[in-house]
Amino acid sequence: MSRLIRMDQSGHTTVAEWTAEDPASIEAAVAAFRAELDQGYYALVSHGAGSAEQVRELPLDAELVILRRPIAGG
Repeated sequence: MSRLIRMDQSGHTTVAEWTAEDPASIEAAVAAFRAELDQGYYALVSHGAGSAEQVRELPLDAELVILRRPIAGG
């Protein structure tokens, strides 16, 4: 099972879960993913120790997709 999580004050919140065998769960995960991006979140997929990629489309084969807010500063 794949998961879409949002980093927040509690640590993280599971936003959606899906499996390749369940089209309804995929549709719900894609909709949740788009809604979070529309609210200003960035989505990241880890590729191992110290390596991650920002994604704009939900990678359905990813085990874990992490949503986070941009880092403030300047």
